[in-house]
Amino acid sequence: MPARRDFAQLAVIRLAIKRKEGTEPFHLNGEALGFDLLSFWRWSTSDLANNATRGIVAEYIVARALGLGEGGVRDGWAAFDLETPSGIKIEVKSAAYVQSWHQKQLSSIAFVTPKTRAWDAETNIQSHESKRQADIYVFALLAHTDKATIDPLNLGQWRFYVLPTTVLDARKRSQHSITLKSLEGLCPRAVTYAELPKAVENCIGKELT
Repeated sequence: MPARRDFAQLAVIRLAIKRKEGTEPFHLNGEALGFDLLSFWRWSTSDLANNATRGIVAEYIVARALGLGEGGVRDGWAAFDLETPSGIKIEVKSAAYVQSWHQKQLSSIAFVTPKTRAWDAETNIQSHESKRQADIYVFALLAHTDKATIDPLNLGQWRFYVLPTTVLDARKRSQHSITLKSLEGLCPRAVTYAELPKAVENCIGKELT
């Protein structure tokens, strides 16, 4: 453990997070305890229909569709979710009709889209400007409605809506969230997982023109 006088110097350095394999053991000062990181993942994130986990799953699905999720590690504190090689920033929002808990009816669909103040993990400084940080929004809807067969790993159960951020910024109604009905008014056609890369490519083209 470093001495206190060394902490000020160490504190300015952001941790370099390496991609884990799942086989890394929990240990007590080097002595393996018989359970590993994969066992933690199974315990903590097996409920893929849970709101928090489903949101991360949606980010990963979009990343894989766009060829962005094969390496690296998700940054949960980033100002936006994904970035293309050309520098286009993407925000992914998810929603679902079916939840993990007991429901008397299917959930109403709405996506939260607030403006935020970006925080820079490299400097630990938050921007004074409040805005939407991404260039494009991908709204990922787990559209399946049968609780007995809901499966977030089945990409056939998902539908995606792609919008330039400028369209959201130009809305006259709520700037904090958008209902599915309002979203469909701006983007009438949802796309499948297979169609998502082309939809994002087209949206990037519109954003850059």
